[in-house]
Amino acid sequence: MKRAIAICAAFLLAVITAAAQQKPSAQETPHMHQGMEHGGFMQGGMHHAVAKGMKLEEKMDAAAHTITLRVGPMTLPAHTGHMKMPQPPDLFWTVPVDAWLLAYTPRLVDSNPSEVPGRVLHHVAFWNENRSDFLCPNKEEHIFGAGSEMTHWAEIPGFGYRVQKGDKIRIETMVHNPWDTPYDTVYLEVKIQFVPAVASGAGLGAQLGAPPAVQSVYPAWMDVESCGNSGYDLKPGKNVATGTVPVKYDGVLLGVGGHMHDYAKEIVLENATRKETVATLDATVDQHGQLLSMPVVTFFDKGGYKFTAGDTLKITATYENPTGKLLRDGAMGIVVGYFAPADDAQMASLRHKAAPPHEMAGMTHDH
Repeated sequence: MKRAIAICAAFLLAVITAAAQQKPSAQETPHMHQGMEHGGFMQGGMHHAVAKGMKLEEKMDAAAHTITLRVGPMTLPAHTGHMKMPQPPDLFWTVPVDAWLLAYTPRLVDSNPSEVPGRVLHHVAFWNENRSDFLCPNKEEHIFGAGSEMTHWAEIPGFGYRVQKGDKIRIETMVHNPWDTPYDTVYLEVKIQFVPAVASGAGLGAQLGAPPAVQSVYPAWMDVESCGNSGYDLKPGKNVATGTVPVKYDGVLLGVGGHMHDYAKEIVLENATRKETVATLDATVDQHGQLLSMPVVTFFDKGGYKFTAGDTLKITATYENPTGKLLRDGAMGIVVGYFAPADDAQMASLRHKAAPPHEMAGMTHDH
């Protein structure tokens, strides 16, 4: 367990899409990670033109236990912010195997295929439409995300995200190009490492009572907006936002990182029931207040931080907005981690049938 938690630090760094950002042109908004939600993490209520001709391609290497998904092609003219850029529609991936997903490697390529700088990816988010979030069951489960830093999600030995054959994964992608170089025929590729469930003790061995080789983990998104929309306005000066979420299951939080925007100061996660501070995450910003990074905290000495059903978690995000202006949807305050339940069987109630495909007319990322 301790080894897994130690390695979890590198994994959690990838979860935080508020990592180092590059300076945009004047056409881009001050906060580059302003997102939107489909009943989940991203939010903004933004409407965009839909890019035409987008396809989702899948290539599975059964011997190597990898699946590579490819979204595109996308044309990205120079000096075009995400509000003016035609955006890919939500695309849907049907999971082809019973498995645990172990790791994710995103990259951008052109038709050659040569690598394209990750800076043109505003964000990509994967949502499992067959599962609800364990903290906020009104939301879909957000299983993977990446931004312009294109950080790899490394494997946590002994842990994985369980999927069933036929699960519907909605892929939401937003791009921009506020820089000088145009890019044509761009594809987003995400390589997913997996282990088949039958090879992990979920077949005859499980029937005979043998423990599985892979323990299921659940994404934990603890938001100052509680179970509502993640984005909120920043008024001039100091801003302190607080929210709570209830815990309904016993288990262990392996570690946490944070997602914030420009002018962030800190985000604090507390167990309000026990009156304990779980983690304090101080933002690193440059001299202009632009967010550079958020730290990761793991819980080595405890073997993980234990949650008990009935606990209430409190999340407090602090910003200092020096612009003198109200910044609409200028902030998010989310603590991100992975939760290993004490009894995975209790999580079965989170599964449900996927909703019908969503209409894509106008723009699709908000509803």
